[in-house]
Amino acid sequence: MKILKNNRPVIVGIFILIGLAILVVTIFTLGGQKKTFVKSFTLNAIFNDVGGLVVGANIWFSGLKVGTVKKIGFYGDSKVQVTMSIENAAESHIHINAKAKMGSDGLIGNKIVIIYGGDSTKPQVEKNDFLMVENALSTDDMLATLQLNNKNLVEITNTFKSISKKIDGGKGTIATLLNDKNMAMKLNKTVENLQMMADNFKTASMSGKIVLSDFEKFSGKINKPGNSINDFATDTLVYNKIVGTVTQLQSAASSLNKFTVNLKTLSEKVNQKNSPIGILLNDAETANSLKNTIKNLESGSHKLDEDLEALQHNFLFKGFFKKKAKEQENP
Repeated sequence: MKILKNNRPVIVGIFILIGLAILVVTIFTLGGQKKTFVKSFTLNAIFNDVGGLVVGANIWFSGLKVGTVKKIGFYGDSKVQVTMSIENAAESHIHINAKAKMGSDGLIGNKIVIIYGGDSTKPQVEKNDFLMVENALSTDDMLATLQLNNKNLVEITNTFKSISKKIDGGKGTIATLLNDKNMAMKLNKTVENLQMMADNFKTASMSGKIVLSDFEKFSGKINKPGNSINDFATDTLVYNKIVGTVTQLQSAASSLNKFTVNLKTLSEKVNQKNSPIGILLNDAETANSLKNTIKNLESGSHKLDEDLEALQHNFLFKGFFKKKAKEQENP
């Protein structure tokens, strides 16, 4: 007769071993995710508000997970110190002027700490260093801003609604423009006039462009050697002659100016009653005396002519005048 063996302890032992194996794998898996078994060093950052950050939260740098939050505690009166456990492999990439800020894993995911920036020319961080912090807006702040924007949007909507009612009711200038046909026709006419002005301006612009083109061609022809205008513009001899002519014209103008001044001075002296010419021109008595003197001279000259005529017929002087006449005929 065979004796039945009890295998229950063996089966229980197998299940226990399997459970222990699963437990070990789970521990190593979670430890790998939480960087539990990775050599690390600590960094610190002081925030005004961590916004729900918890111990064990992830630390990201340049899009890579480089550590976890090790400790969170108060710093001073109201600030919060976050101690971070960072992999040693990331130490050479994080510099002392890098910054830390709060973020979230996705749109509404868990809170995380993001390390960014840093100048490669600066030294790398060391154990227990403190990073500079950028205090970003919290979710509550963003919600408060959004609520304020919503209130402003409601006010704008109500205002626009009021304006639209006034326009529909025919109140205001805009309503007049929209509802008055005559005003609409005038507005259309004004637009047409503006269009005509724009067309005219375009035409004038084209004409100006043509004129500029013609002037450019003309100036190009002038600059070509061989034509008279270019020769005139580049000939130094002609230029010197022109300069001499201009100088002579200036001298003549100066002489004419002096002559004009002298003539003006003479006319002023003539107009003076105490000068001889002024007395002759302006004194009536002197003028009459001068006229009488001229008349007397004419009368005396006439009588002298008669006396000379009488001497020519006198027998005493008759031979003298005949001899004089012959000498004039036969020089």
